Amino acid sequence: MHTTPSRLFDLAEAQNRRFPQTVMLGSTCAGKQTGYASGEVILISRELAAGLLKSGISGRRLTPESQDKVAVLSWNCPEWVLLDLACQQIGAILVPVYPNISEAELELVLRDAGVKMAFAGNADLYEKIKNLQPRLPALEQLFTLSAVPGAAAWDTLLSGITEADHRRVGEIRDSIRPDHLATIIYTSGTTGEPKGVMLTHGNIVSNVLTCIHYLPCGPGSRALSFLPLNHVFERMITYLYIYGGVSVYYAAGTENLAEDLRTVRPHIFTTVPRLLEKVYEKILAKGETLKGLKRILFFRALAIGKRYALQPPPGLSYRIQLYLARRLVFSKWKAALGGTVEVIVSGSAACQLRLLKLFTAAGITVLEGYGLTETAPVISVNRAEPEARRFGTVGPVIDGVEVRIAEDGEICCKGPGVTPGYYRRPDLTAEAIRDGWLYTGDVGSFTEGRFLQLTDRKKALFKTSGGKYVAPQPVENKMMESPFIEQIMVVGADRKFTAALVVPAFTLLEAWYRQQRDGVPDEDGGDLPNGHDGAAYSSKPATGDHTGAAPSAVAATATPGDMAAALEDLVQQPEVLRLYEEIIARYNPQFGPVEQIKKFTLLPRPWSVESGELTPTLKPKRKIIQEKFAAEIEEMYHSANVARTAFPGR
Repeated sequence: MHTTPSRLFDLAEAQNRRFPQTVMLGSTCAGKQTGYASGEVILISRELAAGLLKSGISGRRLTPESQDKVAVLSWNCPEWVLLDLACQQIGAILVPVYPNISEAELELVLRDAGVKMAFAGNADLYEKIKNLQPRLPALEQLFTLSAVPGAAAWDTLLSGITEADHRRVGEIRDSIRPDHLATIIYTSGTTGEPKGVMLTHGNIVSNVLTCIHYLPCGPGSRALSFLPLNHVFERMITYLYIYGGVSVYYAAGTENLAEDLRTVRPHIFTTVPRLLEKVYEKILAKGETLKGLKRILFFRALAIGKRYALQPPPGLSYRIQLYLARRLVFSKWKAALGGTVEVIVSGSAACQLRLLKLFTAAGITVLEGYGLTETAPVISVNRAEPEARRFGTVGPVIDGVEVRIAEDGEICCKGPGVTPGYYRRPDLTAEAIRDGWLYTGDVGSFTEGRFLQLTDRKKALFKTSGGKYVAPQPVENKMMESPFIEQIMVVGADRKFTAALVVPAFTLLEAWYRQQRDGVPDEDGGDLPNGHDGAAYSSKPATGDHTGAAPSAVAATATPGDMAAALEDLVQQPEVLRLYEEIIARYNPQFGPVEQIKKFTLLPRPWSVESGELTPTLKPKRKIIQEKFAAEIEEMYHSANVARTAFPGR
């Protein structure tokens, strides 16, 4: 008889004992699948644990200060998880770091954690750490997870392991308790410098044991993982897959996602809304190439999908229409995602309502959830059953977790997943956790008494000079329903009206602009005031040499400087400005007067992680954006010539 798992490495051993898989941890490479079977994962992780121990890494007195810290800077791969399992079994603390982190932030994390050993995923990441090593006296050893000339690979630690080494690992493993730290995850959120969130074995395991009841697929199913393992959600769900007997295949990123989906043919994967939007845009673009009856059926299916509702149950007429749409059109959507996808779990940001309806109508359940690094991470999630799912919410609170809404609307959480605190920052811990409740910094409410709805980040709320509060996120989410808006940030703190910085969806905008200059009339659609939703412009390539053509008409050999200049020119064109006036004017009436966007500025380049405006999970860093575009914001409040008003003449 076996006890319920209480430590992370127990979860892997539970799979090997209950339903061993030929692939517990796999990877995709050049259209091929490779991986480690359940028994191999157990054996190799124990040998790696022994190798780490022989190299001087251990948990020592098993206190946060004494436990050795091991950093990993790598894209997703099975070896990432093998390293995690190995560290857990000797009481070392894994400190995962995003591969695209800046050098300055990487140094800060490695120094603050006192990292003693680090693992890099490839040659570039190896050099990134090696360049910092002279400035990090605690960092004694550096290894790689893939073969790099001149560097020691992770598997060199497996050589020379003896039975005595295995016994020593076994003794330490037996002494690990659920309340011992398993990891420190550095997160800065959208403001401030990185802070180390401490998570115990018990924190993460409690989340796994609860959420396993909501996992809609079982042993023998396949999952594709491409969101960074550095993020607590993807890491937790890896252990959820492991415990549930689901084979998980890791993709190095999203560049070859379509090929990876066809290769793995997953039943489930997790994503962020932006990636779902890109999948939809590609489907839409393909639909635009159809002719005749196929085109009519495609857009008819979209119209049926947009009407999909969970409650009340649809009537017979709609069910017949949906059945035909699934057979004739939506079946191809599933094929594009590998053909076997049943569930997509979305997090990190709000998913557009139309995408939730369309994918669900296509027979692909999209489940939105909510949580924080500090809660290991899930607080609430929509379930696969329609009665436990509501569009526009993040679902019911999971079992064992309590949520209350403070007087100012802030969501407070209590439960076994809540962090013991921030590493070496008792001040931040005391600020975030009071009387046993974690103050999340998010504002929300309950609908129907059980479905949690998010309003905004508490720090994102601002007050205009007229004393009225504005929650920017609902406005931003609604505006981004337009396919012409890629990114947007609403501003207006202590100002007389609300304004916005807008990043256009340039591929779509360029195609639209070319057709405007060529005199091509608008076609029928649904998201713009004149009836156009942008679909007709999403896939048409540039043809010919047009005077004043949009940047995509620039030769393929154009320099980055030429392209930047072309985008700068595009966002200043009168036709483009009028287009965005119409878009914003269409959505504005859905908000109160104080929330409506009165002026906006179009920016000539997207925000990115690399340029510092987005977090690694693609959330906007509001403070950084406001600082970078301070001049543009000031102009909106001082000059009607630079920033266009959404209500001309007012």
